[in-house]
Amino acid sequence: MADRNVLGGPLQPCGTDPPTGFYRDGCCSTGPEDLGLHTICAVVTAEFLEHQRLIGNDLSTPRPEYWFPGLTPGDRWCVTARNWLRAHLDGCAAPIVLASTHERTLDVVPLEALRRYAVDVPDDPGGL
Repeated sequence: MADRNVLGGPLQPCGTDPPTGFYRDGCCSTGPEDLGLHTICAVVTAEFLEHQRLIGNDLSTPRPEYWFPGLTPGDRWCVTARNWLRAHLDGCAAPIVLASTHERTLDVVPLEALRRYAVDVPDDPGGL
């Protein structure tokens, strides 16, 4: 069975530059080995990246040993549902792409919360 998004449709790719996803295949797919549920396709902002760093999840520093280039504002990245929810509760949530956010996210985050942050990716992410 194909992966589904939070809207019930086929899961769309999140990003390939840099390649994202638990499996680094560009999608927020998940499986039994993805204990963190890297299922939310976020368009990261400077505020979100700083929040993540402060909670011990540094997404800005490259980690080549994990095929992780480090993120900059405007990058699309599959983030964990729990860390995104924490950012939401702290007022720092990143915008998300619903069609690219895996349905398993709904085990952690209500659809109503996700909808409030739903965006299309802007042509110029410089303002993020």
